[in-house]
Amino acid sequence: MTQNLLIYNTLTRKKELFKPLVDGHVGMYVCGPTVYGDPHLGHARPAITFDILFRYLQHIGYKVRYVRNITDVGHLEHDADEGDDKIEKKARLEQLEPMEIAQYYTNRYHKAMEMLNTLPPSIEPHATGHIIEQEQLVKEILSNGYAYESNGSVYFDIQAYNKDHHYGILSGRNLTDIINNSRELAGVGEKKCQADFALWKKATPEHIMRWPSPWSDGFPGWHCECTAMGRKYLGKHFDIHGGGMDLIFPHHECEIAQAVAAQGEPMVHYWMHNNMITINGQKMGKSLGNFITLEQFFTGNHPSLDQAYTPMTIRFFILSAHYRSPVDFSNDALKAAQKGYERLMDGIANLERIQTSKGSQPDTAKFVKELRQRCYDAMNDDLQTPLVISALFEACHLINTLLDHKTKISADDLKELSETMKLFTFDILGLKSNRGVNSPEREKSYGKIVDLVLSMRQRAKAAKDWATSDQIRDTLEQAGFIVQDTKDGVTWKLNK
Repeated sequence: MTQNLLIYNTLTRKKELFKPLVDGHVGMYVCGPTVYGDPHLGHARPAITFDILFRYLQHIGYKVRYVRNITDVGHLEHDADEGDDKIEKKARLEQLEPMEIAQYYTNRYHKAMEMLNTLPPSIEPHATGHIIEQEQLVKEILSNGYAYESNGSVYFDIQAYNKDHHYGILSGRNLTDIINNSRELAGVGEKKCQADFALWKKATPEHIMRWPSPWSDGFPGWHCECTAMGRKYLGKHFDIHGGGMDLIFPHHECEIAQAVAAQGEPMVHYWMHNNMITINGQKMGKSLGNFITLEQFFTGNHPSLDQAYTPMTIRFFILSAHYRSPVDFSNDALKAAQKGYERLMDGIANLERIQTSKGSQPDTAKFVKELRQRCYDAMNDDLQTPLVISALFEACHLINTLLDHKTKISADDLKELSETMKLFTFDILGLKSNRGVNSPEREKSYGKIVDLVLSMRQRAKAAKDWATSDQIRDTLEQAGFIVQDTKDGVTWKLNK
């Protein structure tokens, strides 16, 4: 299947027609979590964003190797080069091995991602499992003259690199400004320039996580892992590198510099970044007291939450905004997402109740004929998931008018409508039905009976026999059915 997919390339700052380096194959690397705490809403957005891309690339015919790393060493407390490793610090506080901490939170991350229905990556490498590859990367950069050793640590020489290349090409930053801002934070210390970043850090005597190297017993800098593991599993040139916008600088900027310094040319063709999630207009953070984990969303156990929200509500909430747009969390926004998700699930469930005719009315036939391409056009325009959802909502409106016998549809058009809605809802957007394994069959079995009873209720309403009308509705609800009077007619669903 050929689709003209446009994606926004952060490097060029424009939408570009996606063309893989190797026909039929796509290499995609996405920065995964640092596993020292419970997964939160900030973890959910990149995971869902690139899950959509992964699903869609496969759907349109590409064989995709999707690599998403686990950072379990080298992510330091204050910035990329200083302070305590966050995993090691937590291990000391809890008197556990660092790998126990890393494994515990990796498991919790996997569980949360499974609940959000994100597909597992093709490969999920850990930084601690690729120390040799990171050391080799450092050796190459040293050999090419873009790094230096200092007291057992190795630092990237940004000024030397910038003479031959352009440091700041991804973020659009000026090196002079970067240096000046860095000097405001701390003294130069053992670096030639405070803006230089660590490729290898000598471990202090109390540091637990350490490996032998030609320079010292130590550990790799944070930026090394993605460059080393990306080229190991995807080669020296691959198609897509993704992550959150907060990684553009310094992490991805440093990755570009490392790759060019090691091999003389860029490694990645398309850089993609999802925007941030804020909470009531503020960046989410523990220090601000607005930090909410995914488990807290799922249980409702947080003072900022009015209720619990299902994983599919969270997924729908994230997909309701374009991945490059900021998203502000609020209870009202999540409740709106919950209603939207329920509306879509109701529409798909109600497909089973539609009666077909010999032919479709012209407007109905036209809508059904165009729906699939409208959804493809939205996805091909840099993954415009909100437009896909909007088109699916229009389809739900059509379903309600069909149930209320205000229009007609043929069996072929109903099949096309059903296949299109399920394709984009379940396969591409990755939403799951909340009706249970057996619910579609139950709804289909009960459908004719409930519709018959509702037709009796409709006759009672027409006769202004409100008591009988209300009795029928109440009796159905007591039996486990929710009856809703809408502007397009009466709908019902099984109570969950």
